[in-house]
Amino acid sequence: MDLTRRQTLALAGVTAAAAIPLVAGIAAADDAPASDAFDALLARAEEQLTGGAFDTADPDFTAAVDALDTQASAWWQDLDRSAGRKALWADLSPASDPGNFGQSYTRIRTLATAWATPGTSLTGSAEVTDTLLAALRFLNTTGYNPARGESGNWWFWEIGAPRALMDTCVLLRSQLPAADLTAYLAVVGKFCANPDRRTNSPSLAETGANRADKAVIVALRGLLARDAAIVALARDGLSDVRDSGKHSLFAYVKSGDGFYEDGSFIQHDYVAYTGTYGSILLGSAGQLIALLAGSDWAVTDPNVSVLYEAVERTFSPVVLDGLMMDALRGRAISRERARDYNDGAVTVSNILQLAAGAPAPYADRWRALAKGWVSRNKANPYTGLVGVPALARAKALLVDASVPAGERLTGHFAFADMDRVVHRRPGWALALALSSKRISAYEAGNGENLHGWYTGDGMVYLYDGDDLGQFGDGFWPTVDPYRLPGTTVDTRPRTDLGTAGGTSTFRPKNAVAGGAVLQGRYGASAMELIADGSTLRARKAWFSLDNAVVALGTGITASDGRTIETVVENRSLHADGTSPLLVDAQRQPDRLGWSETLSGAGWAHLDGTGGYVFPDYPGRAQAGTSLRALREERTGKWGDLNSGADTGGDAQPVTRRYVTMWFDHGTSPTDSSYAYVLLPGASAASTGAWAQSRPVQIVANDSTVQAIEVRRLGIVAAHFWGAGSAGGLTSSGPGTVLVRRRDEGISVAVADPGRTATTLTVELPFPVTSVVRTDDTVTVTPGRRPVVTVKVGGSRGHTHTAELA
Repeated sequence: MDLTRRQTLALAGVTAAAAIPLVAGIAAADDAPASDAFDALLARAEEQLTGGAFDTADPDFTAAVDALDTQASAWWQDLDRSAGRKALWADLSPASDPGNFGQSYTRIRTLATAWATPGTSLTGSAEVTDTLLAALRFLNTTGYNPARGESGNWWFWEIGAPRALMDTCVLLRSQLPAADLTAYLAVVGKFCANPDRRTNSPSLAETGANRADKAVIVALRGLLARDAAIVALARDGLSDVRDSGKHSLFAYVKSGDGFYEDGSFIQHDYVAYTGTYGSILLGSAGQLIALLAGSDWAVTDPNVSVLYEAVERTFSPVVLDGLMMDALRGRAISRERARDYNDGAVTVSNILQLAAGAPAPYADRWRALAKGWVSRNKANPYTGLVGVPALARAKALLVDASVPAGERLTGHFAFADMDRVVHRRPGWALALALSSKRISAYEAGNGENLHGWYTGDGMVYLYDGDDLGQFGDGFWPTVDPYRLPGTTVDTRPRTDLGTAGGTSTFRPKNAVAGGAVLQGRYGASAMELIADGSTLRARKAWFSLDNAVVALGTGITASDGRTIETVVENRSLHADGTSPLLVDAQRQPDRLGWSETLSGAGWAHLDGTGGYVFPDYPGRAQAGTSLRALREERTGKWGDLNSGADTGGDAQPVTRRYVTMWFDHGTSPTDSSYAYVLLPGASAASTGAWAQSRPVQIVANDSTVQAIEVRRLGIVAAHFWGAGSAGGLTSSGPGTVLVRRRDEGISVAVADPGRTATTLTVELPFPVTSVVRTDDTVTVTPGRRPVVTVKVGGSRGHTHTAELA
C-alpha cells in the first residue's frame, strides 16, 4: 500500500500490552533500568511495526504481506545504487530537498519492514541489509544531518524524517554499526530534541498530534541510545510536565488545539480535525502508552482518562461503519491515497491499539464498537486496508464470541467547539460542516485542498448505510466544487487555494454557527453566511428529526451582478449509475446532459438515496427562486486537487455521474429564500405521501426567526436571529430553542451559537406547574405562560436543558 505521511505507522499498530495502572503522578525514572529493559522495549517497538509472529498460511495475512511486498519490491527495484547518485529514487531528486529526503526515509522504512516481516521477497536478505545501510548513510550525508538548518516544510525535519528514521533504526538495530546509529541519533536529537517545543521556533509549544508524534520519536531515540532520561522526557511530554500540564494531551482545552469536553478536536488553532490530527494523536499517544506499559517509564498520569473518554465522545460519533466522515478530515479530503475509508481504518486501528492497554470497562466497549464497524463495511473491508499488526488484532476480535458487534450509533451531536453537527439514524447519517470567526471554513496549503472553497459553508454530507462509497469513490476530483450539497454560493470563478508553502485557513466574519440538542435525538442548527470575496449574505438553518432534515434559508442577498445558487443535492451515481429521478411522481430523462427547470415541483425522489420535498412556507411566493436539476458525467483528476510533495494526486482522469438539484436565486438577489426537506432512504411512495400530509410545518422563515413545528412529536424548534416569536415561542434575543411537549412532561433545550448574549429568556406557549430538573445555568418561572431564563454567557454555544411538568 502506498500510504501517505503518518498513515503508514498509524496502520501498523501494536500488539497487546499489559493493563496500565492509573495511579497519581508520573512514573519516576531516578534509577537507570537494567540494560535488558531497553532491549525488551525495543523488541516491543519492532513488534509494533511488524506484528510479530503470525500464521503465514492465513489468507488474510498472506494478502497483507503481499501488499507490503508489492510496494516494497517496486521501491527496491527502482532504488538507485550507483556510486554517483544524487538521490535514492529518481522521483525524489535531489535528496537534499526536505520533502525528498523525508519521503525517502519513509520508503526505506517500508523496505526495512518488508525485510523484517516473514514471507516477503526481501525477508532477511543480506543484500537488502547492505543496501539499506548504504542508503541511510547517503541520506545522512546528502540531506539530513546536524550541519544543516531547516528549510521548506518544518514537518519533514522535525516529524516526518525522524519518525521514519527511528523506526528504521529499530528494525535494523542488530545490523547497524555503532557509528551509524550515533550519527542518526545525533541528527534526530537536533531536529526533534524533545516533544515540547518546535525546533525551528523554540518559543512555540507543541500541541495535539504534533506533540504526540514527537513524544514517540523521542522515546525511540532514548531507547536506541539506552538513555533513561530521554525516555522519561518523551513520556513526560504527553502530560507536558515541562509547562505544568499547560499543553498536556490528557487535559481538555477551551481554546486552541486538543480535545474539548463536548467531543470536538481542533488542530492548527481553528480547524475541525478529528479525522486526521485527532486520530494521529490517539494513535501516537496510544502507541507510546502501550510501548512503555509495565516499564520504569510507564504512563501513569491519571488524566489519561481524557484520552480514553475521547474514543466514545470524540471519535465514535464521526465514524460510520469504519468510514471517517469527511467533514472532520480538513485538507486530507484532497488526498487520493487517504480516502474516508483509509482514515477510518487508521482510527479503528488506533482505537484497538489503545484498547490493548486500557482498563476493561473502556476496552470492552471499544472492541464492540470496532467489531460492528469492521463487520458492516463490505464496500472497503478493513482487513484489506491495514498491515499485519492491525490485522492480527482485528482477526482476533472478529472470532471472539464474547465480544458482541456494536450496533450503529444513533443520536444528534452538536460539536459547538468546532462548528460541526452530526445527526445519526439507524440507516443513515448526516454531517454539517459550518464555519465562523472561530472555526475556519477550510484549510489549504502545501499544494493540498486546492478547491476547498465551500467545504465549510454549510456543506451537507449525507451518508446512506447502503452506499458507503458516496464520498470515498472519486467524489472529490469529480464533483462540481461550486455546487457542494447544502451550500449557498456566489458562482464567481475561484483560483486555486494552498499553492504556496505552509498551510493557511480562512475564517469568515460571522458569529453564528452551531445549535442545540434536544434529548440527544433532535437538533436545530444555524449558520450566518458571510461569503468570502463576495457581498453574498444568507441565514441558514437545519432541523434534524427522526426521518427527515428540514433545511431553510432566508435573507439571501448579493449585489455583485452574479448568479446565486443553493444546492439541494449533488449526488454521485458512481462510474455508471443510472438511478431514476422522479419529480412529482414523473420520471425524468435518464440521459446524460439532461437539465430542466422544475417549476412548482412539490417533491423529488432519487433511487438509492431518498426523497426531497419542497414545502410551502411563509414568504415562499416572494422567494424569487426556481428549482433546477441536472444529470451529468464529470471528469477530473486527483492531481487537480492536490499537488503536495508527498500527497500529490494522480494525473489519471476519473469520471463519475451525478444528479444535481439546486435553487437558482437569480442575479444579485435581495432577500431570497428557500426550503426543502431531506428524507434519507425514503421510497418514492413514502416521499409522495410525506409531501401530501406535511407532518412538519414551517412556521417561520424570515430574517428574525426560522422555525418548524412537528405536531405528531410535540416539537417546536426555532433559531432566532433576534428577539421575536414563532410557533408559540418567544425569545428575548438570538438563540436556538427546541421544546418538546408530551404527556410525560416538557423538555427544553436552548443554545446561543453566536456567543453574543449573557442571558436569554424564552417564553413557552403552554402552562408549567413544576420543575423536574434543570442545568445549573437554567431557571424557570412556572405558570400559564412560563419563562425559561438561561445564562448563556461563557457557555461557548453549548446546549442548556430543562425538564418540566
